[in-house]
Amino acid sequence: MAGEYPIRIAPGTQVVAGGNGPGVVVSHSEDTPALYIVRFPSGAEQEFARAELRIRKHAQSDVLGPAQNNPSIMDGILDQWVIYRCVTGSRAYGLDEEESDTDVRGVFVAPPDLFWSLQGAPEYLEKGQIEEAYWEIRKFCVLALKANPNVLECLFSPIVLASTPAGDELLTLRDAFLSRFVHQTFNGYVMSQFKKLERDLRVAGEPKWKHVMHLIRLLLSGITLLSTGTMEVRVLDHRDRLLDIRRGQVAWEEVEDWRLQLHGQFDAALTTSPLPEMPDYQKVNQFLLDVRMNSTGGVCP
Repeated sequence: MAGEYPIRIAPGTQVVAGGNGPGVVVSHSEDTPALYIVRFPSGAEQEFARAELRIRKHAQSDVLGPAQNNPSIMDGILDQWVIYRCVTGSRAYGLDEEESDTDVRGVFVAPPDLFWSLQGAPEYLEKGQIEEAYWEIRKFCVLALKANPNVLECLFSPIVLASTPAGDELLTLRDAFLSRFVHQTFNGYVMSQFKKLERDLRVAGEPKWKHVMHLIRLLLSGITLLSTGTMEVRVLDHRDRLLDIRRGQVAWEEVEDWRLQLHGQFDAALTTSPLPEMPDYQKVNQFLLDVRMNSTGGVCP
């Protein structure tokens, strides 16, 4: 019988109580169904049945419709508002093998009626499994300006699947996102991850070799980016050695020696890097404003 009744509202939860306005649940009875004591801003308390109460944070969606994470809304965004779609991961790096997944990433522009609404728009969406995921344009720009490796790899992917005019403009702007922030961001990511891998080595006897391979790959990309001012996603010159690491065929000590060598090159590249101290915030901001003002949708083919 208990399963026929909703989960009880915990004391302290803000609720809307019929025509009495907002209040806070003070307590509930142990009966089934439970009765709730609600205290109002005036200090008055009153008893209500569960059916007479709505949790305050749910009241908005009751009036406006499904929340932003509703699957039908999300599918509509991805079907109509994606401006750029590419392949990242092993296939983009040139490290794919026959069994490798195809990782699709992209960018969408939130539809105005959702972006401007009380419901708001999501910053990140996954379609089906993790192999296909998209950033909302503002979130994408913010992360790219901070030199987030995953976002930069998406922006500079050699395998572009589809792009609208807004997506094309984003690609022509991609150098504006680059700066010497790359050193701090990439370095922080590599060091934190290597500490986790060393812990795995102590606890489990070996690290996750796929993660080791990708951290070495990230250092290689970072060296190229700082040295030349250009993001190179493919690492074909090191393919065989990186795949050997992924298969666990290279001793940890050898990997660690290579990492230290690469880290030295990475630090040295910063001192002579052609990259600017900071990205071009104004240019990126103007692009974002233009996209918002001109946003009418546009399905990637």
